[in-house]
Parts: sequence; structure tokens; C-alpha cells
Amino acid sequence: MPGLDLFGTSNPANGATVVETSQPTPAPVVVVEEKHEPEPAPASEVIPVPRSLAAPAAYYNPRLDPKNFLEGPLSWNPATRLRQMLARPGIVVAPGICDGISARCALEAGFDCLYQSGAATTASRLGQPDLAIATLNDFVQSAQMVCSLDPTVPVIADADTGFGGPAMVARTVTQYARAGVAALHIEDQVQTKRCGHLLGKQVVSREEFLTRIRAAVIARDSIPGGSDFVIIGRTDSAQVLGMEEAVTRLKLAAAAGADVCFIEGVRSAELLTATVEALAPKPVLVNVISGGLTPSFTTQEAEALGAKIIIFSLVSCVAAVHGIRAAMQSLKKTGTDFTSARGMDPKAFFEVMGLSEIIKLDAQAGGKAFEVV
Repeated sequence: MPGLDLFGTSNPANGATVVETSQPTPAPVVVVEEKHEPEPAPASEVIPVPRSLAAPAAYYNPRLDPKNFLEGPLSWNPATRLRQMLARPGIVVAPGICDGISARCALEAGFDCLYQSGAATTASRLGQPDLAIATLNDFVQSAQMVCSLDPTVPVIADADTGFGGPAMVARTVTQYARAGVAALHIEDQVQTKRCGHLLGKQVVSREEFLTRIRAAVIARDSIPGGSDFVIIGRTDSAQVLGMEEAVTRLKLAAAAGADVCFIEGVRSAELLTATVEALAPKPVLVNVISGGLTPSFTTQEAEALGAKIIIFSLVSCVAAVHGIRAAMQSLKKTGTDFTSARGMDPKAFFEVMGLSEIIKLDAQAGGKAFEVV
């Protein structure tokens, strides 16, 4: 399968991968091959290890090396553009959007990257909390709409756990890429996951997490023509197993091919700085939710601490709750929407939704339906 070769090669003659140990071990390392008796060997030797027991070689794809994205104009391809943004100076700021209206408002404000929050998507599409209720189809359908509004603007999308085993993770990557998404993040929570800023989280083993990352990378590298799609490894283990384990998991995810590292729920500036230093040179993403586990870093503070991407997952849907709730309460109390409309008539509303662009396209095509609106 395309993509597998980027994890290193193995010797098919004896079914073993050659691995060089780099650190001393407390006991001799032995290998069983065919019917030979095991023999102790110094830890510094090159030892053949049965393929089933050997960790895959560190992933490297020379085509996706960050140095290839340092020069030249920004690409029209959103995934390529995101890689260029990651390789160049400055922090990538991605506001969380929950629907077409919030995406339009973010674009109108001038943001050059968007974040499709899983929690916000679940809330807006289903009216449900972020408790593993939304499906792959829910997320993909939302992404198709968001990515169509400005196909050049990168959209980073939450992919939860990948929605299943390796085959389902791979399907998730291909579906997101076809929808026009530039990047997704895969996490290490159990399938019955929850918002990363709620308590009571459970995580899978390191190996299961890495299996998800490897499946995502293989799927990306199998896309015909060579895809620049960005894979973000996310761990929720900090609140369950501690920061040391979280950093270890992301180091392993980076070795497995993750392009960006994301620790959910970093509780202090000092921990964020330490995380960035430990994972360098991999870029680090920080998720800021007001009232959540992570301090409310500003974009400037996050950049100064070394983060390369900052997302504000609930910025649009929380604002929507406040705004819509106030409008509904006002309507219920006064019997009119005049106050909540604040002077915005239908045409002004549709202008935010791209009215002028549609009228222009219709006229260029020879249409006359919208000469007067």
C-alpha cells in the first residue's frame, strides 16, 4: 500500500527488521529467529528483532519536509497553504466555527485559517453535548459546506478518535481530504470520548494511539498525486496519566508521522513552554476555551510561549448561545425582534452570507434573475 514504504524497510527473507538500540538496557536483549536458541548480546550491538516485536522505523517523507514550504507565494491548495504557514514565522490563529454563519463571520473578520470544532459541530448540527454522539458523516458534511465558502482558507477539523479502528481512521482521512479539509487531529481517548475540557476522561494504550496515527499517515500518503494534508496527533492523557506521559505519547506520535502535536488541557504557561521545548522541532497546537482547563492565553501570549497554532474551539458557539438566548428572551418579553436585530435588514444579513458574489456570478453568466434585489 502506498505510504507504507515511508516507515522504513524490512528484510522479507527472515521476517526481521534491523533495529539499533541507542540506550543501555538493564538486562540482555535477546532475539528468537527460526529455531535458534536465544543468546544474550550487548545493548550497543545491532540486533535483528522479529518484525512483530520491533517498533516501526521513524517516519520521514522528504516531500513534506518543512523546508520545502519556506519560500514562494502562498498556495491556492489549503493543505499546502497550511504547511507554508506552519513553516514560516508567526502563529496560526484558527477561530472555532460551528456552522455557515459563524464561518462567514470569521472570514469577514479576516481570519486566514478556521477550526471546525467537534464540540461546536455536535452542538450546532445535533443540539447535543460533545459526548461521542456525532458521526463521521456529520463532521464531513459540515466540513464540505465550510470548506466551500473559501476553498483557499485552510480548515483544521476535529476528527475525534478517528471513529473506529485503523481502516476507519484511514477512511476518515480520505473523506476529510476530499471535503477540502487541510488538517485533522486524531486523539487517544476511548471511543466513548468526551470534550477534552470535561473530567473523567479515559485514554487508550500508547500502541492503540500510535496505530491510529500510523493509519492516518498511510491514508494521507495513499492519496493519488501526493497530498499535503496535515496530520495532528492529540493526546488527552495529561489529565489521566500526567504531563510526562502526554509528552512521551506525542514524541511517539511525531515519530509515527504526526506533523503537529496537540496536548489537550495544558494547565499553565510553564507547562506549555516545557511541552514546546520537549517536542521541538515539531509545531505545537494549543486549544483555548474560556473557563476550560487551559489558561485563556491571548494569541500573542501563546506565540511568545512557543505555540505554533492556537485554536479557540467554542468562540462562535458560546457567543451564539449568548446572542440567541438574549434575542429569544427579548422577543418573549417585548413581542418584537426590533431591538435584537440592531438595524440589520434581510439584505444586510444576506450580504454577510455572500449575496454580492452570487449576484455577480449570475450576471457574468448572463442571468437576469437578480438584477434587482
